[in-house]
Amino acid sequence: MNQRLLVRATGQVRPHQLAMLNQVLSECGVQLLDIDQRVTLGQAVLEALILCDEKVSTMAPRLHAAWQAVEQETGLVLSVHEIEQNPHEHGQASDLVMTLMAPHLPVELLAQLDRRISEWGLVVERMQRLSGPSSLIEPAPAEGVCLEYHLRGEAVDVDALRQGLLTFGAEQGIDIALQEESLWRHQRRLICFDMDSTLIKAEVIDELARRHGVFEAVAAITERAMRGEIDFQQSFRERMSMLEGLSESVLEEVAEGLELMDGLERLMVNLRRLGYRTAILSGGFTYFARYLQKRLGFDEVHANELVIEAGVVTGEVQLPIVDAERKAVLLREIAERHGIAPEQTVAVGDGANDLKMLAAAGLGIAFHAKPLVREKARISLSILGLDAILYLLGHDERTLYSQ
Repeated sequence: MNQRLLVRATGQVRPHQLAMLNQVLSECGVQLLDIDQRVTLGQAVLEALILCDEKVSTMAPRLHAAWQAVEQETGLVLSVHEIEQNPHEHGQASDLVMTLMAPHLPVELLAQLDRRISEWGLVVERMQRLSGPSSLIEPAPAEGVCLEYHLRGEAVDVDALRQGLLTFGAEQGIDIALQEESLWRHQRRLICFDMDSTLIKAEVIDELARRHGVFEAVAAITERAMRGEIDFQQSFRERMSMLEGLSESVLEEVAEGLELMDGLERLMVNLRRLGYRTAILSGGFTYFARYLQKRLGFDEVHANELVIEAGVVTGEVQLPIVDAERKAVLLREIAERHGIAPEQTVAVGDGANDLKMLAAAGLGIAFHAKPLVREKARISLSILGLDAILYLLGHDERTLYSQ
Protein backbone atom coordinates (compact mmCIF):
# COMPACT_ATOMS: atom_id res chain seq x y z
CA MET A 1 0.00 0.00 0.00
CA ASN A 2 1.31 3.40 -0.97
CA GLN A 3 -0.26 5.79 1.52
CA ARG A 4 0.19 9.55 1.27
CA LEU A 5 0.34 11.47 4.54
CA LEU A 6 0.82 15.15 5.30
CA VAL A 7 2.93 15.74 8.38
CA ARG A 8 2.54 19.25 9.78
CA ALA A 9 4.50 20.82 12.69
CA THR A 10 3.58 24.29 13.98
CA GLY A 11 4.78 26.67 16.67
CA GLN A 12 7.29 29.42 17.53
CA VAL A 13 10.25 29.37 15.17
CA ARG A 14 13.56 28.04 16.55
CA PRO A 15 16.83 26.80 15.05
CA HIS A 16 17.14 23.14 13.98
CA GLN A 17 13.39 22.51 13.66
CA LEU A 18 13.58 21.36 10.03
CA ALA A 19 16.53 19.09 10.85
CA MET A 20 14.54 17.50 13.70
CA LEU A 21 11.53 16.86 11.46
CA ASN A 22 13.70 15.20 8.81
CA GLN A 23 15.36 13.11 11.50
CA VAL A 24 12.01 11.78 12.74
CA LEU A 25 10.82 11.00 9.21
CA SER A 26 14.05 9.12 8.56
CA GLU A 27 13.70 7.10 11.76
CA CYS A 28 10.17 6.09 10.73
CA GLY A 29 11.37 4.86 7.33
CA VAL A 30 9.05 6.93 5.12
CA GLN A 31 9.70 8.32 1.65
CA LEU A 32 9.73 12.11 1.36
CA LEU A 33 7.74 13.44 -1.61
CA ASP A 34 7.77 17.16 -0.80
CA ILE A 35 8.68 19.49 2.05
CA ASP A 36 8.02 23.13 2.85
CA GLN A 37 8.72 25.59 5.66
CA ARG A 38 7.12 29.01 6.17
CA VAL A 39 7.53 31.59 8.93
CA THR A 40 4.99 34.37 9.53
CA LEU A 41 5.48 36.82 12.41
CA GLY A 42 7.70 34.33 14.19
CA GLN A 43 5.30 31.39 13.80
CA ALA A 44 6.70 28.43 11.86
CA VAL A 45 4.75 25.94 9.75
CA LEU A 46 6.70 22.88 8.54
CA GLU A 47 4.93 20.48 6.18
CA ALA A 48 6.18 17.22 4.71
CA LEU A 49 4.31 15.09 2.18
CA ILE A 50 5.37 11.49 2.74
CA LEU A 51 4.73 8.07 1.21
CA CYS A 52 4.57 4.99 3.39
CA ASP A 53 3.43 1.33 3.28
CA GLU A 54 1.28 1.55 6.41
CA LYS A 55 -2.23 2.73 7.06
CA VAL A 56 -2.62 6.10 8.71
CA SER A 57 -4.01 4.32 11.77
CA THR A 58 -0.63 2.70 12.43
CA MET A 59 1.81 5.23 10.93
CA ALA A 60 0.39 8.28 12.71
CA PRO A 61 0.96 6.84 16.22
CA ARG A 62 4.52 5.89 15.27
CA LEU A 63 5.23 9.42 14.03
CA HIS A 64 3.73 10.96 17.17
CA ALA A 65 5.74 8.63 19.40
CA ALA A 66 8.99 9.51 17.63
CA TRP A 67 8.14 13.21 17.79
CA GLN A 68 7.64 13.14 21.56
CA ALA A 69 11.39 12.70 22.00
CA VAL A 70 12.10 16.04 20.30
CA GLU A 71 8.87 17.99 20.85
CA GLN A 72 10.15 19.97 23.84
CA GLU A 73 13.37 20.87 22.03
CA THR A 74 11.60 21.98 18.85
CA GLY A 75 8.63 23.69 20.52
CA LEU A 76 6.42 22.44 17.68
CA VAL A 77 3.16 20.51 17.77
CA LEU A 78 2.91 17.67 15.26
CA SER A 79 -0.21 16.57 13.36
CA VAL A 80 -0.65 13.88 10.70
CA HIS A 81 -3.27 14.00 7.92
CA GLU A 82 -4.31 11.45 5.31
CA ILE A 83 -4.05 12.73 1.74
CA GLU A 84 -6.07 11.53 -1.23
CA GLN A 85 -4.30 10.57 -4.42
CA ASN A 86 -3.29 13.64 -6.41
CA PRO A 87 -6.33 14.32 -8.66
CA HIS A 88 -4.07 15.81 -11.39
CA GLU A 89 -1.62 12.91 -11.46
CA HIS A 90 -3.16 11.03 -14.38
CA GLY A 91 -4.46 13.89 -16.51
CA GLN A 92 -3.29 17.11 -18.08
CA ALA A 93 -2.94 19.88 -15.51
CA SER A 94 -2.30 23.61 -15.52
CA ASP A 95 0.61 25.06 -13.57
CA LEU A 96 0.19 28.82 -13.37
CA VAL A 97 1.79 31.72 -11.53
CA MET A 98 -0.46 34.65 -10.68
CA THR A 99 1.14 37.88 -9.47
CA LEU A 100 -1.11 40.29 -7.58
CA MET A 101 0.11 43.90 -7.26
CA ALA A 102 -1.56 46.98 -5.75
CA PRO A 103 -1.01 49.96 -3.44
CA HIS A 104 -2.79 47.88 -0.75
CA LEU A 105 -4.72 44.61 -0.59
CA PRO A 106 -7.80 44.48 1.67
CA VAL A 107 -9.00 41.04 2.74
CA GLU A 108 -12.36 41.50 0.98
CA LEU A 109 -10.57 41.79 -2.34
CA LEU A 110 -8.48 38.68 -1.67
CA ALA A 111 -11.62 36.75 -0.77
CA GLN A 112 -13.26 37.72 -4.07
CA LEU A 113 -10.17 36.71 -6.00
CA ASP A 114 -9.95 33.36 -4.21
CA ARG A 115 -13.56 32.61 -5.17
CA ARG A 116 -12.83 33.38 -8.82
CA ILE A 117 -9.81 31.08 -8.76
CA SER A 118 -11.95 28.30 -7.27
CA GLU A 119 -14.57 28.77 -9.98
CA TRP A 120 -11.92 27.80 -12.53
CA GLY A 121 -11.19 24.59 -10.61
CA LEU A 122 -7.76 25.83 -9.50
CA VAL A 123 -6.20 25.41 -6.09
CA VAL A 124 -3.52 27.58 -4.50
CA GLU A 125 -0.53 25.33 -3.97
CA ARG A 126 1.62 28.09 -2.57
CA MET A 127 1.36 31.81 -1.92
CA GLN A 128 4.25 34.07 -1.00
CA ARG A 129 4.79 37.75 -0.49
CA LEU A 130 7.33 39.40 -2.78
CA SER A 131 6.97 42.98 -1.49
CA GLY A 132 8.52 44.43 1.64
CA PRO A 133 7.34 44.31 5.28
CA SER A 134 4.72 47.07 5.17
CA SER A 135 1.13 46.09 6.04
CA LEU A 136 -1.04 44.75 3.22
CA ILE A 137 -3.87 47.13 4.12
CA GLU A 138 -2.05 50.38 4.90
CA PRO A 139 -0.82 52.78 2.19
CA ALA A 140 2.33 51.11 0.89
CA PRO A 141 5.64 52.55 -0.29
CA ALA A 142 5.98 53.48 -3.95
CA GLU A 143 6.75 49.86 -4.88
CA GLY A 144 3.35 48.75 -3.54
CA VAL A 145 2.50 45.31 -2.21
CA CYS A 146 2.76 42.04 -4.13
CA LEU A 147 1.59 38.47 -3.57
CA GLU A 148 2.63 35.61 -5.83
CA TYR A 149 0.25 32.63 -6.14
CA HIS A 150 1.21 29.24 -7.54
CA LEU A 151 -1.97 27.68 -8.97
CA ARG A 152 -2.68 24.16 -10.09
CA GLY A 153 -5.72 22.39 -11.48
CA GLU A 154 -7.22 20.63 -14.44
CA ALA A 155 -6.26 22.14 -17.79
CA VAL A 156 -7.93 25.54 -18.20
CA ASP A 157 -8.29 28.02 -21.03
CA VAL A 158 -5.41 30.25 -19.97
CA ASP A 159 -6.31 33.09 -22.34
CA ALA A 160 -9.89 33.20 -21.07
CA LEU A 161 -8.70 33.10 -17.47
CA ARG A 162 -6.22 35.88 -18.18
CA GLN A 163 -8.92 38.09 -19.67
CA GLY A 164 -11.20 37.42 -16.73
CA LEU A 165 -8.48 38.38 -14.26
CA LEU A 166 -7.62 41.47 -16.30
CA THR A 167 -11.25 42.61 -16.13
CA PHE A 168 -11.43 41.90 -12.40
CA GLY A 169 -8.18 43.79 -11.81
CA ALA A 170 -9.42 46.82 -13.73
CA GLU A 171 -12.63 46.85 -11.68
CA GLN A 172 -10.73 46.64 -8.39
CA GLY A 173 -7.83 48.99 -9.24
CA ILE A 174 -5.15 46.31 -9.01
CA ASP A 175 -2.72 44.58 -11.37
CA ILE A 176 -3.07 40.82 -11.87
CA ALA A 177 -0.54 39.05 -14.09
CA LEU A 178 -0.84 35.41 -15.13
CA GLN A 179 2.08 33.36 -16.42
CA GLU A 180 2.38 29.69 -17.22
CA GLU A 181 5.04 28.11 -15.07
CA SER A 182 8.09 27.13 -17.12
CA LEU A 183 11.82 26.70 -16.80
CA TRP A 184 12.25 30.12 -18.49
CA ARG A 185 10.36 32.14 -15.90
CA HIS A 186 13.44 32.75 -13.75
CA GLN A 187 15.87 32.75 -16.68
CA ARG A 188 15.05 36.01 -18.51
CA ARG A 189 18.18 37.79 -19.76
CA LEU A 190 17.17 40.56 -22.21
CA ILE A 191 14.62 43.31 -21.54
CA CYS A 192 13.66 45.72 -24.34
CA PHE A 193 11.71 48.90 -23.63
CA ASP A 194 9.71 51.35 -25.64
CA MET A 195 10.70 54.88 -24.60
CA ASP A 196 7.92 57.48 -24.94
CA SER A 197 5.15 57.06 -22.33
CA THR A 198 6.95 53.93 -21.08
CA LEU A 199 10.33 55.05 -19.75
CA ILE A 200 9.33 58.72 -19.68
CA LYS A 201 6.03 60.47 -18.96
CA ALA A 202 5.81 62.16 -22.34
CA GLU A 203 5.78 61.69 -26.08
CA VAL A 204 8.94 63.54 -27.12
CA ILE A 205 7.67 64.40 -30.57
CA ASP A 206 4.70 66.14 -28.94
CA GLU A 207 7.04 68.13 -26.69
CA LEU A 208 9.09 69.23 -29.70
CA ALA A 209 5.87 70.23 -31.46
CA ARG A 210 4.79 72.24 -28.41
CA ARG A 211 7.92 74.38 -28.68
CA HIS A 212 7.44 74.75 -32.43
CA GLY A 213 3.82 75.92 -32.12
CA VAL A 214 2.21 72.85 -33.72
CA PHE A 215 1.42 70.81 -30.63
CA GLU A 216 -2.31 70.22 -31.10
CA ALA A 217 -1.96 68.96 -34.67
CA VAL A 218 0.97 66.67 -33.86
CA ALA A 219 -0.49 65.36 -30.59
CA ALA A 220 -3.74 64.39 -32.31
CA ILE A 221 -1.84 62.28 -34.85
CA THR A 222 0.31 60.74 -32.08
CA GLU A 223 -2.76 59.68 -30.12
CA ARG A 224 -4.38 58.08 -33.17
CA ALA A 225 -1.17 56.20 -33.97
CA MET A 226 -0.78 54.91 -30.39
CA ARG A 227 -4.36 53.64 -30.45
CA GLY A 228 -3.61 51.80 -33.70
CA GLU A 229 -6.05 53.86 -35.78
CA ILE A 230 -3.47 54.90 -38.39
CA ASP A 231 -0.24 53.38 -39.71
CA PHE A 232 2.80 54.39 -37.65
CA GLN A 233 5.07 55.13 -40.62
CA GLN A 234 2.43 57.35 -42.19
CA SER A 235 1.85 59.19 -38.92
CA PHE A 236 5.58 59.57 -38.32
CA ARG A 237 6.16 61.17 -41.73
CA GLU A 238 3.26 63.57 -41.20
CA ARG A 239 4.48 64.65 -37.78
CA MET A 240 8.08 65.06 -38.90
CA SER A 241 7.04 67.36 -41.72
CA MET A 242 5.38 69.63 -39.15
CA LEU A 243 8.69 69.96 -37.26
CA GLU A 244 10.50 71.49 -40.24
CA GLY A 245 12.48 74.53 -39.09
CA LEU A 246 12.65 73.55 -35.37
CA SER A 247 15.88 74.85 -33.80
CA GLU A 248 18.39 72.21 -32.72
CA SER A 249 18.90 74.14 -29.46
CA VAL A 250 15.45 72.99 -28.31
CA LEU A 251 16.57 69.33 -28.08
CA GLU A 252 18.73 69.74 -24.98
CA GLU A 253 16.04 71.79 -23.27
CA VAL A 254 13.46 69.05 -23.87
CA ALA A 255 15.85 66.29 -22.77
CA GLU A 256 16.65 68.02 -19.50
CA GLY A 257 12.94 68.44 -18.77
CA LEU A 258 11.96 64.81 -19.34
CA GLU A 259 10.17 63.25 -16.35
CA LEU A 260 11.12 59.63 -15.75
CA MET A 261 8.39 57.04 -15.27
CA ASP A 262 7.77 56.06 -11.65
CA GLY A 263 10.00 53.18 -10.56
CA LEU A 264 12.38 53.43 -13.53
CA GLU A 265 15.52 54.31 -11.58
CA ARG A 266 14.94 51.53 -9.05
CA LEU A 267 14.23 49.08 -11.85
CA MET A 268 17.43 49.89 -13.74
CA VAL A 269 19.63 49.75 -10.63
CA ASN A 270 18.41 46.23 -9.99
CA LEU A 271 18.44 45.01 -13.59
CA ARG A 272 22.08 46.07 -13.95
CA ARG A 273 23.02 44.47 -10.63
CA LEU A 274 21.23 41.22 -11.54
CA GLY A 275 22.94 40.97 -14.92
CA TYR A 276 20.09 41.62 -17.36
CA ARG A 277 20.87 43.15 -20.74
CA THR A 278 18.67 46.17 -21.47
CA ALA A 279 17.79 48.00 -24.66
CA ILE A 280 15.60 50.90 -25.78
CA LEU A 281 13.65 50.18 -28.99
CA SER A 282 11.83 53.40 -29.74
CA GLY A 283 9.78 55.00 -32.47
CA GLY A 284 11.07 58.27 -30.97
CA PHE A 285 14.50 59.78 -31.45
CA THR A 286 18.04 58.56 -30.75
CA TYR A 287 19.01 61.95 -29.23
CA PHE A 288 16.69 61.33 -26.27
CA ALA A 289 17.26 57.57 -26.09
CA ARG A 290 21.00 58.20 -25.74
CA TYR A 291 20.28 60.77 -23.04
CA LEU A 292 18.46 58.05 -21.06
CA GLN A 293 21.19 55.55 -21.85
CA LYS A 294 23.84 57.82 -20.38
CA ARG A 295 21.73 58.63 -17.33
CA LEU A 296 20.43 55.13 -16.52
CA GLY A 297 22.86 52.66 -18.09
CA PHE A 298 20.93 50.97 -20.90
CA ASP A 299 23.21 48.65 -22.88
CA GLU A 300 22.02 49.76 -26.30
CA VAL A 301 19.49 52.01 -28.01
CA HIS A 302 17.70 51.87 -31.37
CA ALA A 303 15.47 54.76 -32.46
CA ASN A 304 14.89 57.24 -35.29
CA GLU A 305 17.41 59.90 -36.27
CA LEU A 306 16.41 63.55 -36.42
CA VAL A 307 17.71 65.00 -39.70
CA ILE A 308 19.33 68.36 -38.86
CA GLU A 309 20.99 70.78 -41.27
CA ALA A 310 22.33 74.25 -40.48
CA GLY A 311 21.09 73.93 -36.89
CA VAL A 312 17.44 73.22 -37.70
CA VAL A 313 15.29 70.10 -38.16
CA THR A 314 14.60 69.52 -41.86
CA GLY A 315 11.41 67.54 -41.38
CA GLU A 316 12.79 64.72 -43.53
CA VAL A 317 12.75 61.07 -42.45
CA GLN A 318 15.86 58.90 -42.29
CA LEU A 319 15.27 55.24 -43.08
CA PRO A 320 14.67 52.69 -41.70
CA ILE A 321 11.87 53.99 -39.50
CA VAL A 322 11.65 52.14 -36.21
CA ASP A 323 8.04 50.97 -36.46
CA ALA A 324 6.27 47.94 -34.99
CA GLU A 325 7.87 45.44 -37.36
CA ARG A 326 11.32 46.95 -36.90
CA LYS A 327 11.05 46.70 -33.09
CA ALA A 328 10.24 42.99 -33.28
CA VAL A 329 13.15 42.41 -35.67
CA LEU A 330 15.56 44.32 -33.42
CA LEU A 331 14.50 42.31 -30.36
CA ARG A 332 15.21 39.05 -32.16
CA GLU A 333 18.52 40.35 -33.57
CA ILE A 334 19.80 41.50 -30.17
CA ALA A 335 18.87 38.18 -28.58
CA GLU A 336 20.58 36.19 -31.33
CA ARG A 337 23.67 38.38 -31.19
CA HIS A 338 24.12 37.68 -27.48
CA GLY A 339 23.16 34.01 -27.54
CA ILE A 340 19.86 34.59 -25.73
CA ALA A 341 16.93 32.27 -26.39
CA PRO A 342 13.68 33.94 -27.54
CA GLU A 343 11.99 32.60 -24.39
CA GLN A 344 14.48 34.57 -22.28
CA THR A 345 13.44 37.94 -23.71
CA VAL A 346 11.09 40.52 -22.21
CA ALA A 347 9.46 43.48 -23.98
CA VAL A 348 7.72 46.45 -22.37
CA GLY A 349 5.60 49.04 -24.17
CA ASP A 350 2.36 51.02 -24.16
CA GLY A 351 1.19 51.64 -27.72
CA ALA A 352 0.02 49.84 -30.84
CA ASN A 353 3.53 50.31 -32.26
CA ASP A 354 4.76 47.92 -29.52
CA LEU A 355 2.38 45.02 -30.13
CA LYS A 356 4.62 43.03 -32.47
CA MET A 357 7.56 43.45 -30.10
CA LEU A 358 5.44 42.27 -27.16
CA ALA A 359 4.29 39.25 -29.15
CA ALA A 360 7.84 38.37 -30.21
CA ALA A 361 9.20 38.37 -26.66
CA GLY A 362 9.10 35.46 -24.26
CA LEU A 363 7.29 37.80 -21.87
CA GLY A 364 5.38 40.80 -23.27
CA ILE A 365 4.27 43.47 -20.79
CA ALA A 366 1.84 46.27 -21.63
CA PHE A 367 2.71 49.14 -19.28
CA HIS A 368 0.09 51.85 -18.56
CA ALA A 369 -1.03 51.03 -22.07
CA LYS A 370 -3.80 52.00 -24.44
CA PRO A 371 -6.95 49.75 -24.27
CA LEU A 372 -6.08 47.88 -27.49
CA VAL A 373 -2.62 47.01 -26.16
CA ARG A 374 -3.88 45.96 -22.72
CA GLU A 375 -6.36 43.63 -24.39
CA LYS A 376 -3.85 41.95 -26.71
CA ALA A 377 -0.81 41.74 -24.40
CA ARG A 378 -0.29 38.68 -22.23
CA ILE A 379 0.46 40.81 -19.17
CA SER A 380 -0.68 44.34 -18.37
CA LEU A 381 0.54 46.69 -15.61
CA SER A 382 -1.60 49.76 -15.00
CA ILE A 383 -1.32 50.58 -11.28
CA LEU A 384 2.25 50.38 -9.96
CA GLY A 385 5.49 51.77 -11.40
CA LEU A 386 8.00 50.16 -13.75
CA ASP A 387 9.83 48.47 -10.87
CA ALA A 388 6.83 46.12 -10.53
CA ILE A 389 8.44 44.28 -13.45
CA LEU A 390 10.92 42.90 -10.89
CA TYR A 391 8.04 41.05 -9.23
CA LEU A 392 7.00 39.53 -12.56
CA LEU A 393 10.56 38.24 -12.95
CA GLY A 394 10.18 36.47 -9.60
CA HIS A 395 12.39 38.76 -7.48
CA ASP A 396 11.39 39.73 -3.94
CA GLU A 397 12.32 42.67 -1.73
CA ARG A 398 14.93 40.69 0.18
CA THR A 399 17.11 40.49 -2.93
CA LEU A 400 16.49 43.99 -4.32
CA TYR A 401 18.04 47.40 -3.78
CA SER A 402 15.77 50.31 -2.91
CA GLN A 403 16.18 53.64 -4.68
